[in-house]
Amino acid sequence: MHIAQIAPLAEAVPPKLYGGTERVVSWLTETLVGLGHDVTLFASGDSTTSARLVPCAQRGLRLDGIKDHLASTLAMLAEVERQAGRFDVIHFHVDMLHFPMFRHLADRCLTTLHGRQDVPDFWPAYRAFPEMKLVSISDSQRLPIADANFIATVHHGLPENQIPPGSGDGGYLAFVGRISPEKRPDRAIEIARSAGMKLRIAAKIDSADAAYFRDVIEPMLGGSGVEFVGEISDADKPAFLGDAAALLFPIDWPEPFGLVMIEAMAAGTPVVAWRNGSTAEVIEPGRSGWLVDSIEEAVAAVRAARDLPRAGVRACFEQRFTARHMARSYLDLYERLAATAGAREPALKPISLVA
Repeated sequence: MHIAQIAPLAEAVPPKLYGGTERVVSWLTETLVGLGHDVTLFASGDSTTSARLVPCAQRGLRLDGIKDHLASTLAMLAEVERQAGRFDVIHFHVDMLHFPMFRHLADRCLTTLHGRQDVPDFWPAYRAFPEMKLVSISDSQRLPIADANFIATVHHGLPENQIPPGSGDGGYLAFVGRISPEKRPDRAIEIARSAGMKLRIAAKIDSADAAYFRDVIEPMLGGSGVEFVGEISDADKPAFLGDAAALLFPIDWPEPFGLVMIEAMAAGTPVVAWRNGSTAEVIEPGRSGWLVDSIEEAVAAVRAARDLPRAGVRACFEQRFTARHMARSYLDLYERLAATAGAREPALKPISLVA
């Protein structure tokens, strides 16, 4: 099949550090190429891929300090529209900005929603463009807009060799992600201290959350038992997650998926997750971790996780959350779209996107 993947321009594909959506787009793209499909990736110019790359910015916009990505994304969408006739399927990962431009091609387009959907600000777009086909990354994610045009839920997946099984012998609990109120690193610190275990925090601090880190989290770092590592790369994750006794995921918001949960599972590391958002779809209690509703339950789960067979945690990942499993689920959708879409057409005159 001739497939276009349209990535956000905030980060490279894959991202150098933090960037969940771009990471998933990379895994999907590379797996599709490996399965023999002709894939074109629209992304920043510093992306690395075995697909055909159409550079739509010199590099990830966050690295260039560009905060408003609207103009660059619109320019990218114009190039996608110019080339649209080449593709059987156009797969968007940029929220809903493309809806008005591509509604006349809705029969060959699908959009994976990667963010939270419980914000009413977004809802008018789904009502205004009901022909645009949507994919959720968890059943929980779609609940606030259950009447939107969802054609499937496809859980994320990562390459089987991305994070190999680890020993868990590091003797610490891990927290990975962003420092933000909804991720609740303060809960992670409280859980670890109540369980009498060391906590290592590997997380980025966005400018929007700098005050929260300074006022709430930084004062909690004093004393022993908590180490703030900072943002880590993909190369650092296998050891960081593989050596951990458990991953703490004490979220306080409707998490659409939570990629770090399956990254930990790939390492064989049990996950102790708050029962919120997608966690009940990802975690199998007693097999890959535990779902909790309080600090006391989390402490008990941390202790129980020590006895959970790590090979069983890894098996849960292999059975449900590999990149190949994700790609084949998307291919089923692509084939359904291609069977009913109109014929591909020649591309229009090219435009310049990168100075």
